[in-house]
Amino acid sequence: MNKIGLSSYTEPMLSQLMAQLGQPAFRARQIFRWLHEKRAVSFAEMTDQPKALLAELERRFFIETLEVRRRQQSRDGTVKYLLRLPDANCIETVWMRYSYGNTVCVSTQVGCRMGCRFCASTQGGRVRNLTAGEIAGEIYAAARDQGERVSHIVLMGIGEPLDNFDNVMDFLSIISSPDGANIGMRNISLSTCGLVPMIEKLAERRLGLTLSVSLHAPTNELRSAMMPVNDAYPVERLIRACRAYRETTGRRVSFEYSMVNGVNDSPETARRLARLLAGMDAHVNLIPINPVDGSPYSASDAANIRRFQTMLTQLGVNATVRRRLGADISAACGQLRRDDAGPAAAETPERPRGEFSQNA
Repeated sequence: MNKIGLSSYTEPMLSQLMAQLGQPAFRARQIFRWLHEKRAVSFAEMTDQPKALLAELERRFFIETLEVRRRQQSRDGTVKYLLRLPDANCIETVWMRYSYGNTVCVSTQVGCRMGCRFCASTQGGRVRNLTAGEIAGEIYAAARDQGERVSHIVLMGIGEPLDNFDNVMDFLSIISSPDGANIGMRNISLSTCGLVPMIEKLAERRLGLTLSVSLHAPTNELRSAMMPVNDAYPVERLIRACRAYRETTGRRVSFEYSMVNGVNDSPETARRLARLLAGMDAHVNLIPINPVDGSPYSASDAANIRRFQTMLTQLGVNATVRRRLGADISAACGQLRRDDAGPAAAETPERPRGEFSQNA
C-alpha cells in the first residue's frame, strides 16, 4: 500500500476520514492540531489518541516532514533553505525578517514549466506539484530552525502557484485555520505569471489574500519575449481578468515589474504601463532584476529605476521599489532553483510559446 500524506488533509477532509474510521468527530480537530499547531513529526507524539487509531494511521498515512539539507544566511539576515521532500526531491524556501514580522517565501512546485526567461526556477522544467502538506512543511521547517513564529507568507518561490491550484487552495485552508498556524489571508500574497482562467477561478473564492501578478511589460511584444505564457493569455486579457478580480474581491491587485536594462525601462514604456493600469487602483512593485545564470538580461541602474517610479507616480500609478534581500546567496526574486534535486527527471520540458492550454 502506498501511504498518503496526512498533513495535506484539510479539517473537513480529516472529519470525513474520522467518520470513515468510525471515530468521533472531535478526533479530526485533535489530529489537525497535532499536525499543524504542535507540528508533530510522528504519530507516536499524538499521545491523546487511541492506540488502535494511531496504528491505522501509521499503516495508511505518513506526515509530510521536510528535512533541511542546506542553510545559507545572507549579510542582510535573509536565510535560504534547501529542503528535502519525502520523495528525495529538493526545493528552496526563503526566510525574511521585517519590522512587522517574519515572512517565508514558499515554493509550490518542484521546478516550473512557465519558461520565463529571467527566472532560474523554470530551468529544467517541472518535475511535479507539491502537496498542500509539503508547502505547509516549508513553513514549519523554517520556523523550527529559527525558533520564531511566521506571520506572513508569499507564494513566490519555485513554481507557478495557480498551475497547482487545488493543492495550493488546500494549503491556504490549512495554514489559515485557527486550529493550526492561524496565518490570516491578508498576510498572504500569491504570485502568478498570469494564468487567466485560474485568476478567474481564484476570484470566485473571495479569499482576501493579495494577488500579485508578474507583469514585467505593458505590451504583448515585450511581454511575450520575456514570458511565453503571454502568447496564451495576452496583456489585454490578463488586465481584464485583474480588473474583474478587483471588482469581485474588493482587493487591490499588485503587479510585479522586473526592471531590465534597455528592455522595459524607458520613459515610453512607463507611459504605456500607466495607461494600461489606469483606474485600477493598482500597486506596481518595481524589482531590480537579479542575476540568473543563462539569462540574457541585466538590471536597470538605480537612477533609472527611480525615474521610472517617479514617472508612474506622476501619472497616477502607485509604485514602489522592492528592497533586494538575499541576492548574495541567490535567494532574491527569480533566483530560486531546484538545486541538488536528486535523480528525478523533469515531468515536462520548458514549454514553447503558445502551448499553454486556454483551459489550463
